[in-house]
Amino acid sequence: MTDPKHYRKHILSLLVENHQGVLAKIASLIAAKGYNIDSLSVAETLDPSISRMTLAVHGDEWVIEQAVKQFHRLIDVIKVTDLTDEEHVGREMVFVRVNAEPANRAEILRINEIFRGRIVDVTPTSYTVEITGEEKKIAAVLELLQPFGVQEIVRSGMLAIARGSKSPPKREESRVRVAGRKPVATD
Repeated sequence: MTDPKHYRKHILSLLVENHQGVLAKIASLIAAKGYNIDSLSVAETLDPSISRMTLAVHGDEWVIEQAVKQFHRLIDVIKVTDLTDEEHVGREMVFVRVNAEPANRAEILRINEIFRGRIVDVTPTSYTVEITGEEKKIAAVLELLQPFGVQEIVRSGMLAIARGSKSPPKREESRVRVAGRKPVATD
């Protein structure tokens, strides 16, 4: 049995085949292990047939290790990297719509400037602020904006990449199987 006091956040990066149903397989595998995905970001890579998934998941070492092993067994998964203990850069983006009454606008702009944010929308009664950074930075901005009246928050989820000059993985042709297609013979 796992002990919640040993849970910590894990950042997992998966390279997967870019086709229907892959996300559902990954999500159900995590759910089967009894964990919730804290954040998930998915997009194509330079190769449109491959997507990168970045998952933030809380769990203990043993269960995360087991989940990673299960990911490797899925035919749609090309590579899995647990970035948790590796040197990596991680960021997320947040849009915050905050009440901006005339008396508070200067203070909101000052907070925005301190955290290197951008005002992306202005109405007579609100500002929409865009902030990008690590989780602690996002939490600090939200705490400072809360007294003005936060109307809405939209977060991107964690994006992470290993530090350094790691070259992208070569696709293993044996791992790239397309349902219903037979290998093409070459002369």
